[in-house]
Amino acid sequence: MTTDHHDRSSSSGAPRRPTASTRPTSPDRDPAHGPAAREPRTGIWLIGARGSVATTAVAGWAAITAGLHPPTGMVTETAPFAGCGLPPLAALVFGGHDTADCPLPKRAEALAATGVLPHGLPAAVHAELTAADAAIRPGGPHPGDRRTDGELIDAFAADLTAFTTDHGLTRTVVVNVASTEPVPDPAGDRLPPSSLYAAAALRAGCPYVDFTPSAGARHPALTDLAARCGLPYAGRDGKTGQTLLRSVLAPMFHQRALAVRAWSGTNLLGGGDGASLADPAAAAAKNAGKARVLADTLGELPDGELHIDNVPALGDWKTAWDHVAFEGFLGSRMVLQTIWQGCDSALAAPLVLDLARLVAAAHAAGLFGPLPELGFFFKDPDPGASSSLADQWQELLAFADRLREEA
Repeated sequence: MTTDHHDRSSSSGAPRRPTASTRPTSPDRDPAHGPAAREPRTGIWLIGARGSVATTAVAGWAAITAGLHPPTGMVTETAPFAGCGLPPLAALVFGGHDTADCPLPKRAEALAATGVLPHGLPAAVHAELTAADAAIRPGGPHPGDRRTDGELIDAFAADLTAFTTDHGLTRTVVVNVASTEPVPDPAGDRLPPSSLYAAAALRAGCPYVDFTPSAGARHPALTDLAARCGLPYAGRDGKTGQTLLRSVLAPMFHQRALAVRAWSGTNLLGGGDGASLADPAAAAAKNAGKARVLADTLGELPDGELHIDNVPALGDWKTAWDHVAFEGFLGSRMVLQTIWQGCDSALAAPLVLDLARLVAAAHAAGLFGPLPELGFFFKDPDPGASSSLADQWQELLAFADRLREEA
């Protein structure tokens, strides 16, 4: 795969910025196209746009901008991120790809019926949901789709370009919130859907965020395109519950010199995630990120198994249980047990909005390449990020300072 963008990759893998003489002028920095001429707007294109996480993100965004609910859970709405050049919430425009055809207003009603969204919210933000749904395009490939990978990528990229142009957007950030895929077969001759969408995003000049553990932009076939596209990209796999807690607890054991003998866990969940993760191959892809934070922080992966069980009756709610066996002074053996119960979509949706805004600001500042500074949000961050949540938070604050200098 090729791109017409100049190759600006570096061996460090850190985001780079062109020099003043080579740095392109973005529309929102050009006085002829700046705020005096029009209010810049930013697109958020969601892969899996009619899923629970995407629907919750759009409904939540609409509720916050209308003043119906506070931005609880949104890091970018806290004081350290003021003045960072983030696109205002009111200036966001939503669209996406999906293989499902249930309209967003109906999807939101179903989520409200199960308590994921507040009662009455779908009706209150019906217009915004309808507008976002009108911008959703058919995804793929469907069973029996005879299009080649190249044809699919071209079609997806054309959808992105049309969305950006038709809505007069300064830029569009693509965020993958689709169901988890199995790890792709290295010998396979086709790209997985997540990588088709990632290739389309980069080819269309759109920054990319992978909120799933799927291959996405990290597929080996996309290495050259990702390096040459001159765009910022981030992630894999949003850190919303059990792994978030592990990224806090594992450094505690390590820093206090307490030997972890075993770390076991179980996840009970339903909904779309539960159904997709019932596939052992998809569950293995998900568990790899959960295990990585322990191995990176403790220096080795402790004994213990991690299970993901599909419980359809739970819907979008999940329970995560961890059992940590550790050893203290004079060989004293002790145990820590944790239980995390929460709504997966409500945990993920504010992070999706945060990431889209931060990556949009990075693009506006001329940054490109992987963004390990956003490791705070991911189970499997870009190379160079710490696995400790406290360290990741400091890296994120430093990134906010950098954006503020550029804003």
